Amino acid sequence: MSANPKLKLIEAGDVYSLSFSFSQEQVNQFAQVTGDTNPLHLDAEYAATTMFKKPIMHGFLGGSVFSRALGTSFPGEGTIYMNQSMAFKRPMYVDTDYEMVFTVQSVDKEKHRAVIRTEVREVVSGKTTIDGEATVINIARI
Repeated sequence: MSANPKLKLIEAGDVYSLSFSFSQEQVNQFAQVTGDTNPLHLDAEYAATTMFKKPIMHGFLGGSVFSRALGTSFPGEGTIYMNQSMAFKRPMYVDTDYEMVFTVQSVDKEKHRAVIRTEVREVVSGKTTIDGEATVINIARI
């Protein structure tokens, strides 16, 4: 199967970024969907007694932007998510601006696979909150 000539094929070294933030309502919805109702995410009074001093987002909610981007914009439609590693480096908070950054590490054109470094950074500080790596397949874009 050949790639669509109108689509740019991703290459090693390509970088893609996406800005985002989450509201407390979205955290509440994530808790409801997953069943993870840990008060550290939902209860300001409880969270005030912890090392974080305020509610933190679920780590997997923060990492969910990787799936969003892979399936819709980079590489995009038709992407098959094969693997994802994630290290949660710092807590993430609601109503805070973050940037997701993908850096293509390697491409296997025969298998239409790419290994992509996946990061989330807090915009103001530039500090990494999530660091990882994904392996994806996309027949049309890789």
